[in-house]
Amino acid sequence: MSQQGYVTAPPYSQSQPRMGGFSAGFGPPNSSLHYGHYGDPNSSHAAAPQPGLSKSTVPLGSSAPLGPLPPATHQVSQNNFQSGPSAAGQQPHRFQSPLPPNNTGPSYPPGSHQSQPASPNTVSTSCTTQLANQLNSMQINSYGPGAIQSSHTSGHPQQLPLTQHQMTLQPGPQIPPPANNFSGLCAQSSLPSIARQDGIPGSGLPNPNLQQLPGQTPGPGYHPQQANYGPQMAGSQLSYPGAFPGGPAQLSGPPQKKLDPDSIPSPIQVIENDKASRGGQMYATNTRGQVPPLVTTDCLIQDQGHASPRYIRCTTYCFPSSSDMAKQARIPLAAVIQPFAIVPQNETPLYVVNHGETGPIRCNRCKAYMCPFMQFIEGGRRYQCGFCNCINEVPPFFFQHLDHIGRRVDHYERPELSLGSYEYVATLDYCRNNKPPNPPAYIFMIDVSYRNINSGLVKLICDELKTLLDKLPREEQEESSAIRVGFVTYNKVLHFFNVKSNLAQPQMMVVSDVGEVFVPLLDGFLVNFQESRSVVNNLLDQIPEMFADTNESETIFAPVIQAGMEALKAAECAGKLFIFHSSLPTAEAPGKLRNRDDKKLLNTDKEKTLFQPQVNSYESLARDCVANGCCVNLFLFPNQYVDIASLGLVTMYTGGTLYKYNNFQLNSDSPQFLTDLRRDIEKKTAFDAIMRVRTSTGFRATDFFGAIYMNNTTDVEMAAVDCDKAVTVEFKHDDKLNEDSGALIQCAVLYTSVSGQRRLRIHNIGLNCSTQLADVYKTCETDALINFFAKSAFKAILSQPLKVVREILVSQTAHMLACYRKNCASPSAVSQLILPDAMKVLPVYMNCLLKSTVLTGRPEIPTDERAYHRQLVMSMGVADTQLFFYPQLLPLHNLDLKSDTVPAAVRCSEERLSEGGAFILANGLSMFLWLGVSTPPELIQGLFNVPSFAHISAEATLLPDLANPYSKKIKSIVERIQSQKPYTMKVRILSASTCSSQKNITSCDRFSCSCERLFTYREFPSMPLNSSMHSRQKHLKCTYYLLIIVNNYYLIIHSGFSEVP
Repeated sequence: MSQQGYVTAPPYSQSQPRMGGFSAGFGPPNSSLHYGHYGDPNSSHAAAPQPGLSKSTVPLGSSAPLGPLPPATHQVSQNNFQSGPSAAGQQPHRFQSPLPPNNTGPSYPPGSHQSQPASPNTVSTSCTTQLANQLNSMQINSYGPGAIQSSHTSGHPQQLPLTQHQMTLQPGPQIPPPANNFSGLCAQSSLPSIARQDGIPGSGLPNPNLQQLPGQTPGPGYHPQQANYGPQMAGSQLSYPGAFPGGPAQLSGPPQKKLDPDSIPSPIQVIENDKASRGGQMYATNTRGQVPPLVTTDCLIQDQGHASPRYIRCTTYCFPSSSDMAKQARIPLAAVIQPFAIVPQNETPLYVVNHGETGPIRCNRCKAYMCPFMQFIEGGRRYQCGFCNCINEVPPFFFQHLDHIGRRVDHYERPELSLGSYEYVATLDYCRNNKPPNPPAYIFMIDVSYRNINSGLVKLICDELKTLLDKLPREEQEESSAIRVGFVTYNKVLHFFNVKSNLAQPQMMVVSDVGEVFVPLLDGFLVNFQESRSVVNNLLDQIPEMFADTNESETIFAPVIQAGMEALKAAECAGKLFIFHSSLPTAEAPGKLRNRDDKKLLNTDKEKTLFQPQVNSYESLARDCVANGCCVNLFLFPNQYVDIASLGLVTMYTGGTLYKYNNFQLNSDSPQFLTDLRRDIEKKTAFDAIMRVRTSTGFRATDFFGAIYMNNTTDVEMAAVDCDKAVTVEFKHDDKLNEDSGALIQCAVLYTSVSGQRRLRIHNIGLNCSTQLADVYKTCETDALINFFAKSAFKAILSQPLKVVREILVSQTAHMLACYRKNCASPSAVSQLILPDAMKVLPVYMNCLLKSTVLTGRPEIPTDERAYHRQLVMSMGVADTQLFFYPQLLPLHNLDLKSDTVPAAVRCSEERLSEGGAFILANGLSMFLWLGVSTPPELIQGLFNVPSFAHISAEATLLPDLANPYSKKIKSIVERIQSQKPYTMKVRILSASTCSSQKNITSCDRFSCSCERLFTYREFPSMPLNSSMHSRQKHLKCTYYLLIIVNNYYLIIHSGFSEVP
């Protein structure tokens, strides 16, 4: 069955070669120059059978689920907007291959596979100057008043009639298609001046990967060597200002009707539709490759053999069967793993399996742990590994008979056989030095320099700790926490405190040699708070008074971490350091930093140095911390540049969390800080963790992104990992994947619990495999894709220019959408942009990523703010990145005070803000209450206890606590948004009077940083995506993509030529 999509104005007429040439991987320089995906073929890593072991010929599991009908796609064409199935009678080409055998396994219901056409051939033209002529004929950035008409080429299909269910939107401004010449003659028009500006090369060099796959035939509706089909659009046209960098804004011809924003696919509508169809229902994980509800949908998840989407979400739930297909589509194959995600109280917590001294049962070859993917054979005496197909003996204590369908009779009694997620109690073989671990420790390290003492921050921290130490995390069955605590203060020197329970007063020891830090005491430094409560409380009362007269303004930083790490190492335990710091470490000591905030580096090749650590000592320090299980949590209180790229490096590598409170004010900012501190101390945390991701044969994990450290290519090391941290893993093909057995993934995390017990947490998930690209596209998850793209791009900026990273992001987006049109959609009009239903809002989200603080090199954005956002995103899960890049915008002026629900969000668009409205904007880090000048007086009275908008003070930045229905309702909405978010979002009040006040310019700047990508950009600069020059190449092939954004949505233009001299 054919598929249609969004109809748009620009021509999309020529067949397109595959885009590639970007080798895989990120991070430190390898053999590749630029990051990308599927740039190089992968060598096979399939393990050979061990001697004496045979492979079963019985396929694992049942046949891959034969998918339902093709995913619904949509069309945007410029008059009306409808959706539904495509026109009847259109059939795409199909691969002529036999269907896989069907099986009747309980987890894989049958269906039908979807076919897709093969890739079309590349169009050839006669000379290299044709690109210039094509660009000239396209009239890029200049829409002349004349109408350009062209007759149909012989053999081209006419424009398809739109059915009642298709979505169309008649174009206003149109871009005529490029002139093409099939006779080999070059067009005689000249290149427009705009195309000769910087960044718009007239020709580019061939990429060896930009060619048709062998054996492929043109897709449906694409005649070989044809350049376009259907009537060309004509009429006067309007240019978008800034369509090219430096391009002048031009306006000619009669005014055109503006594109209706409501007719464009809406992320809010996608979210609401999913809530309506799947919200509040039970989602059972009993089917391989099924797409879960969106992260924004609340539902009850029941583990029935595959890990909950709270733990693992994939970019697509159907992997292409071969590396050639993966390279053709360039859809990232990745999983976002959040191994310790919070499970709601109405869902079952993970079961703990204890096999005693024997330990977990594992495959002899690949070392995968026993899971539902293992198939028992020979009456239950052996089992075949689902990952490497090795035949293993079942241990006698684990033996059980099989029932009539070949399943163990105790299948539902053992979590490791019936559930996707569970835990094992580890044996001494999994412990350091084969010794059981000690309970972890928390060390609080407080900057007592002049500024912190004078601001009252030190007293605030000490007073709060006296309460929080009673809430240290503990096992559910334990009455008290086993975690020990210690205390250090510092400025230019270090102060250690002995708080042993038998002391009447705490004792202080000073370490002034910060060049070679040592721990001056062992006994009495780390103590149980319940046993030493009086001494600890006495110390916390004395610290603010002890340093009340200090004039020391310089501080150290690296020796502080070194001291904490040495203390944990001496105590032979893992733990966390809670560091409260406020300034650039300028004192003479290891890790000393200078102010290197240079705005002249922005948008240059040296801009990447601003995100790299200033000195190498922090990287080596991070490595030592991970090796000793020392996690660093950093609370920053800066009032100027502090070089977060350097200070935060140890935090990120050790799995810690970075908090930042600019220009901290005790009265207004302390609630936010204290809430963050409480949650961080109380949250569920695993210590001294190592994660390994195993896969079935045919593909493997190649890249890892997150708050992690890697000593090798397979083991992800984390000094600690909490419930908010996620690791994104990318996969590549080694060989062809089997559609019957699918693609299996197992994530195993070895860690130490808060009670000091060594455990293994296992998550398993099975994905489908298909030879049809349509199956891959229809199971994509946009939220997971954006998480992957954000982390991969934010890692790439450490080694590549920002411009290159942005161009590759746009290039890959264009390629994925173009590949879908060529291979999965039915013939359509030249003006159509066809998108898969699962990815219809991907361009909107991608544009939000491109406009994010990190990827936007503007001088008004502080360098520390960009480094801070980069570090936060690297450890975010899917739900957090979704909200961060596309914030919630909630209208408050029409509240139903009797309802307990949160008002429905509106699209993040400038048109949604009204002078008579009030809105809340939340992105997970900040929350803003925006008030229009004509906001209803009753709402103003209820929120601020003043009669009108004019009476709101320009100094107002906090929402007062009032006892009236409006205030209570807003408070409940804020609490609902805040729940389950890693960071406390301080509510900031913004209005016209607020932004006009210079004293509140910081809040307005933060609002601008959070919302600019949503409220200010209307046009997206078109850019060449793959235009490199290599003069020695003999074969010249250039693919030139232009992307223009209209009301936050892409219109894609493609023009390509190929010439062999």
